[in-house]
Amino acid sequence: MYNLLLEGADAAQAGGFLGSLGIWGTVGYIVIFGVFIYFLIIRPQKKEQKKMNAMISSMEVGDSVVTTSGFYGVIIDITDEDVIVEFGSNKNCRIPMKKSAIAQIEKAEN
Repeated sequence: MYNLLLEGADAAQAGGFLGSLGIWGTVGYIVIFGVFIYFLIIRPQKKEQKKMNAMISSMEVGDSVVTTSGFYGVIIDITDEDVIVEFGSNKNCRIPMKKSAIAQIEKAEN
């Protein structure tokens, strides 16, 4: 049976690597892990969101767009939160949709 009462050096060995570092070593590892997560996950996501917001704010009537569902169309009207997109060669197929549903924009040639 394993001795449950450890004394002296045996207690430090039983605690493992993090146990021997003390409280500041453990806090240091948590900070390093937090910085790692920030640069690996949070920062790229913020950059992508900023890029998407810039794309949406630059939309103009007449621009060709691709929606998140893969449909190609042309913007015919823009409101604060929505756009009206005309799909296909049939001029009667006009669908209002959220600006966030636009995946790509190709500027219209003047």
